[in-house]
Amino acid sequence: MKAIIPVAGMGARLRPHTHTQPKSLVPIAGKAILGHIIERLQEAGIKQFVFVVGYLGEKIMHYVQKKYPDLEMEFIVQQPREGLGHALWTARETFRNEKEVLIQLGDTIVDVNMEAILASDQTVLAVKKVKVPTLFGITEVGPDAHITKVVEKPKIPKSNLALVGLYKINNPKGLAEALEYIIAQDIRTQNEYHLTDALMHMIQNGEPMLTYDVDNWFDCGRKETLLHANATLLNRPEFKHTDYPEFPNTIIIPPVSIGKDAQISNSIIGPNVAIGERAILNYTIVRDSIIGGYSELAYAVLQESLVGSDSALKGQSQRLNIGDSTEIDFSS
Repeated sequence: MKAIIPVAGMGARLRPHTHTQPKSLVPIAGKAILGHIIERLQEAGIKQFVFVVGYLGEKIMHYVQKKYPDLEMEFIVQQPREGLGHALWTARETFRNEKEVLIQLGDTIVDVNMEAILASDQTVLAVKKVKVPTLFGITEVGPDAHITKVVEKPKIPKSNLALVGLYKINNPKGLAEALEYIIAQDIRTQNEYHLTDALMHMIQNGEPMLTYDVDNWFDCGRKETLLHANATLLNRPEFKHTDYPEFPNTIIIPPVSIGKDAQISNSIIGPNVAIGERAILNYTIVRDSIIGGYSELAYAVLQESLVGSDSALKGQSQRLNIGDSTEIDFSS
């Protein structure tokens, strides 16, 4: 089966990190978001990948070609960027004649039985119940368990089953034609061409679709979700060990991911911390954070923080000799 991965977005909610790199390359738990997606799909048996690139697309191409040189890959440029439906319309000729195709958004990590989704003999849309359905694409399901409606960010939602960005399409030709239909008819939602409108067109033409509940879903477009995903992935068995390199005067509190050639001294690291390669930390306390590669931190105390690559943060160092009945406040 072929996988289509749209990665053309700008990631405005993750600025300033996405000023210099696509959000799909932001690291969590030791590797880029896109790396987690590729490897999970490879484990499920997918061998062919199509990446729809746009903003800083050359960096995505370089990353995939360097990290996964044996991947059977193709890159399609979306220009201009007018929504997910438009991205897939741009790539439609790469999947039109396939028997079935998997689509996964390049900034979304899901915990799901991928093999069960791929084995379905019908189109499957992965979903998760949400508290605020007006913020998402929403599915409505009939009494026979088939989807009756999909709608993008409904003002008056009739369901709380949100689309999580994972779609197994059993009729790629029908999807290509539906995408061509919404483009030709200029059917837009919030001024963009949405995949939900193309899927709704397929449903109206009789295409059966089922939902599949995911265990965890991380839309990694916001700092809070990114840190939550980082902590969740770090708490998997492979990170819950204590076989870390010896760092001078340093305490490691698992789970922690430490990149190659990182230099750490006089620090307390963890829990739920991912440190990039060749980062330097000295006299630093950090927890629940992501520290980019080639960054340098000294005399810092951080929690729930994102520090980009090639960054430097140096706090203050004090030496005190404090007598009785003394109060010192550095907060101001």
